[in-house]
Amino acid sequence: MALAADDIQKVKSVWEKFYVNAEDNGAIVLSRMFKEHPHTVSYFTNFKELQSIAGTASAAKLEGLSEVRAHGKKVLSALNDMVQQVDNMDALKAIIEPLGKKHAVELKVDVKEFEILCGILLDLMAEKCGEDTKTDFKKVTDVVCEQIKSTY
Repeated sequence: MALAADDIQKVKSVWEKFYVNAEDNGAIVLSRMFKEHPHTVSYFTNFKELQSIAGTASAAKLEGLSEVRAHGKKVLSALNDMVQQVDNMDALKAIIEPLGKKHAVELKVDVKEFEILCGILLDLMAEKCGEDTKTDFKKVTDVVCEQIKSTY
């Protein structure tokens, strides 16, 4: 599913604004995922602080954990690489394939978790950048999720 040229321009522009705060926004996305979908915490067994407080802490408290902030930034950085290649499917697939395989084979992450993560990302983008952003950027997350699924 290729994006139209005007869609590409829109998503890159809004992403640029959102990505400026990659660490904060990434931490918000992950902390919301952990609170709204508590089973996802089980994928992060190496996050000792998270494991010790996930069941009782608020999303804001989880958001402040250094391991959550660092991984949130890492997630958004990977997505940034994808957004930069959204107009080049071969390059996009080359970015997604190793990421998808690692999460499928090594980390044993259920592919459905990517849709959960993308949904939370879209909601946050709508809060920060306007509701239209959610509709526009969903085209990107649909392509990303489709490509990730193909690696499983």
